[in-house]
Amino acid sequence: MSGGLPDAVIFDFDGTIFDSETPIYQAYAAALAEIGLELTIPAWATVVGHGEDGSHRAMVAAVGVEFDREDLEARYARQDRSWRDTLPALPGVEPLLDELAAAGVATGIASSSPETWVHTHLVRLQLRDRFAVIASRDQVEGRGKPDPASYRFATRELGADPARTIAIEDSNPGVTAALAAGLTVIAIPSEITRHTDLSAAHHTVDSMADLDLETLTNLLPE
Repeated sequence: MSGGLPDAVIFDFDGTIFDSETPIYQAYAAALAEIGLELTIPAWATVVGHGEDGSHRAMVAAVGVEFDREDLEARYARQDRSWRDTLPALPGVEPLLDELAAAGVATGIASSSPETWVHTHLVRLQLRDRFAVIASRDQVEGRGKPDPASYRFATRELGADPARTIAIEDSNPGVTAALAAGLTVIAIPSEITRHTDLSAAHHTVDSMADLDLETLTNLLPE
């Protein structure tokens, strides 16, 4: 291994820890269909990873027409998304967390979602105690990715040097945020975000099952 272990590994949440993006997409697509608008998966891919306001702007651009935001959110809220609460952690998440914990490498979450959302699903997945810090939009005055605030907050709280910290992401805004915060970035495209450009990441893999501590360590600058 080159130059010692990482100071920390910081994970994106939605689409990286579990596939929340698919039920969210399906619910928004159904809500938009009620008002005569189509939302394709490639179009939705441009929305993923932003904070709430950024997501709205991206969705308007994706469907090509302005719509009433409150009306859409009400329609979205009526969609059945209960099946998301049965989705497991994505392949490779738990083994990688086990390996990092055994090596004493700190871990955190950097997310544009609200803290209650992240906390609730981490508890459901029995993963909450694996992360020393959750850097959600609530900790950074509502700033979502591609703003690097969540990554800067997480590295600071973990006492980690950004240059010795790995970010694991699935979206273009997330990759942009982590790079701006000075982290080494691994992209794992989801079935949705594979339709976007993630080439700015330092390394790309198909699944978190392809990652281990040696791979992460060897990606760090010497």
